Amino acid sequence: MSDFLGKIVKSVSDTVESGYYDVSPVEHRKLSLKKAILSCNKNPIIAEFKPASPSKGFLRKSEDAVQIALSAERVGVAGFSVLTEPKYFHGSLDIFKEIRKSVNIPLLMKDFIISNVQIEAASKIGADAILFIQALFDRGFSQADLEEMIYLAHSHGMEVLLEVHTEDEFLKAVDSEADMIGINNRNLSNLKVDINNTIAILSKYGNCGKVIVSESGIESPDQIRLLREYGVKAFLIGTSIMLSKNVEEKIRSFVEAD
Repeated sequence: MSDFLGKIVKSVSDTVESGYYDVSPVEHRKLSLKKAILSCNKNPIIAEFKPASPSKGFLRKSEDAVQIALSAERVGVAGFSVLTEPKYFHGSLDIFKEIRKSVNIPLLMKDFIISNVQIEAASKIGADAILFIQALFDRGFSQADLEEMIYLAHSHGMEVLLEVHTEDEFLKAVDSEADMIGINNRNLSNLKVDINNTIAILSKYGNCGKVIVSESGIESPDQIRLLREYGVKAFLIGTSIMLSKNVEEKIRSFVEAD
């Protein structure tokens, strides 16, 4: 793994120290992203609002966030993911709160979680689920071990989507108390994307008993159909939605792919 992840973690550490995650709470009754995925009558899509990314640069104005979330809710997504890391992805806790007040679907806080302060912030802003990254724990970047952080998230009523990229990380995740496993098709070493990463892992370890979410690189309904064949239960899609001229129709094409 290159220094990319290390650079992000250094930035996140500074952001934590700055007090960025000290937020006021919003009222919200927790929803289950896992149940929404398993009970979805169509393709369980987790649409994502991502203003920018290190590989693609600027993607979408923050002013579009609420309307995109409302479009996703209308189309029938299983959940909605919101980036909250401010420096590399231009995410915002305030935007998350605005979305939380506007929709009644499960929301996932997507960030680089290394501190219990971030978990507490997720709960306060109304997150139903939170993303953890296995590599951050394997490299000792978190202030506590994985199971402690999962326990803390659960104690706040949130579910955990544990992101992996390699077979080794996947096997560790299967043995964890995470509610869902996300297989990231983006290589964190070089930022290249290949959905065959999900296929390769599930071809060997598909019957793991966990809800599997494929993340990154999904651009067409055909890819949804292909990934379903390997046991993928849900699909987290950000960039292709952000770059679409008609966001609602783009999300619908994923949700309704048969």
